[in-house]
Amino acid sequence: MAASASLTPTLVDRLWPATRSEQRMLRAVVLAVLGSLLLWASAKIQVPFYPVPITMQTAVVFFLGIAYGPRLAVATVALYILEGAVGLPVFAGTPERGIGLPYILGPTGGYIVSWLPAAAITGWVAERSRHWLVTGLGVLAAIVVNYTLGVAWLATFVGIEKAFTLGVLPFLLGDSLKLALVTALAEAGLSRLRRGLAT
Repeated sequence: MAASASLTPTLVDRLWPATRSEQRMLRAVVLAVLGSLLLWASAKIQVPFYPVPITMQTAVVFFLGIAYGPRLAVATVALYILEGAVGLPVFAGTPERGIGLPYILGPTGGYIVSWLPAAAITGWVAERSRHWLVTGLGVLAAIVVNYTLGVAWLATFVGIEKAFTLGVLPFLLGDSLKLALVTALAEAGLSRLRRGLAT
């Protein structure tokens, strides 16, 4: 009990408190559905950027971890992946580039699966972070996991060197921006939480 009491409440806990188990279950279902819809929308919006356009999907995954905490964030990402697996066109490039399980098992499948541990990492760090640098390092760790699993899977299709060239280098600048953006937004919210807990 002492360990859990020392954790920082999530942004969701502060914005939508739920004391009874029924309330927590309803909140979890509503937030998981809303989070999956946000991931769906972020997959479909491309932001012009150099050297390649980017989506904000990974940024949403990281922020869900911070806002929801690790368990609900992982459940939300799992729901989103399940939606894609059953054939809903929720992923980037769907349905034009495929749909359902064949899409998940395709070249970008490693990146999709990596969102589960990435959400867990950012959520775990957010519950324990007391400084923006720690939050930023948590997001950085999630990005490293995203690249590692994504490139490892992509390499089975194109080889490791080409996987790194295609799956990492074009996205470094964009992911650096996402790192700064998510850390700044998260720290703004977490700072308000800490001030509220201190009063």
